[in-house]
Amino acid sequence: MNAEFIAMLDYLEREKGIKREVLIEAVQNALVSAAKKTVEAGRDLRCEIDPKTGEIRAVAKLIVVEKVASKHDEIAITAARKIKPAAQLGEELEVEVTPKNFGRIAAQTAKQAMMQRIRQAEKEMIYDEFKDRAGEIVSGTVRRFERSDVVVDLGKFEATMPSRERVQTEDYNIGDRIRAYVVAVENGARGPEIIISRSHPNFVRRLFEMEVSEIADRTVEIKGIAREAGFRTKVSVFSANDKVDPVGACVGMRGSRVKNIVRELNNEKVDIIRWSADVKEYVLEALKPAKIKTVSLDENRKAIHIRVDEDQLSLAIGKRGQNARLTSRLTGWDINIEKDESAEQVFKNRLQKAAVALADTLEIDLTTASLLVNGGMANLDTLADVEAQDIADAAGIELEQAELIHSAIKRAQNKSMAPTQ
Repeated sequence: MNAEFIAMLDYLEREKGIKREVLIEAVQNALVSAAKKTVEAGRDLRCEIDPKTGEIRAVAKLIVVEKVASKHDEIAITAARKIKPAAQLGEELEVEVTPKNFGRIAAQTAKQAMMQRIRQAEKEMIYDEFKDRAGEIVSGTVRRFERSDVVVDLGKFEATMPSRERVQTEDYNIGDRIRAYVVAVENGARGPEIIISRSHPNFVRRLFEMEVSEIADRTVEIKGIAREAGFRTKVSVFSANDKVDPVGACVGMRGSRVKNIVRELNNEKVDIIRWSADVKEYVLEALKPAKIKTVSLDENRKAIHIRVDEDQLSLAIGKRGQNARLTSRLTGWDINIEKDESAEQVFKNRLQKAAVALADTLEIDLTTASLLVNGGMANLDTLADVEAQDIADAAGIELEQAELIHSAIKRAQNKSMAPTQ
């Protein structure tokens, strides 16, 4: 076993980077447990391994006595003086107690102990190497799936991307090369575990820092990120240097910088917004390209009430409320978007006034007058050019009644055209 054991130590020290002393210590501890099962004398038992030859010795500390009462703890003085001629009663004496058949047991035990120590050392190496790398982006290959979690090979180590850190719109296949954000390195009960993510907002932050030199050198600062992974991300940026356009720096010439980031995010929509200390201005920027009609702040509730024209409502709210929701997260204010009904109300009031005037002039009921106005017949000049059938169709009335209204229109028109006395 000796030559094989030494060769194994050399290999593990060279290939795994585990010190020989560490492996020997692990084997020695394991051999003690194995030796206790076969050695009668075992007080303060320990195993020694010669690091050069691989020779194994089991040694116990026994008390020198006149007559042995416990083989486990004691040695007779006659036997003790064969080992050490000057041995005295009551003295502790180190005695080799290596069993004859210990070689086979030692070989098996040593192998198990070394494998266990290798696994432990690898876990320690994972933690030592990655404990300070949380917050970085790493690259790896999809190795396998454990339920809905993705296990990624990072080279020497493996990382786990839990289902909560996956992007819903992305599919991964074994062998795919992916980049991800190191969320944490956890040293749990099962050992160190590297947790990575592609859905974390800081994944986008790190991509911008890698792609945009002005962010890396802090000329441009990312003030906030709101993300719905796989669909849309809003990033607000600011520069204290008036000569630097923070949005332009992030977009890059012809959009080259942001295109690289969008490509990495599998075409996720990325909105780059100019940050402002003025909340109103900040919100208006975040909701672009929607055109906002009015903005009012509720400081106490930290809420913003926004009114837009009807044709801008869906644009401001976004698909399934996404635009408004991300703007709320980005700014930290509750966003309430409503249709601006003021213009519509003015229009309704005008129609109502026209209907009342028409009812008075033609001496018809207000309901019929409203139907005519809504049908585009809001004044005498327009009504004078239509036939009775047109009035019947517009107001939904009988032709006879429409003819009476048509006659009333003619009378009213003649009356308006008659010269005043």
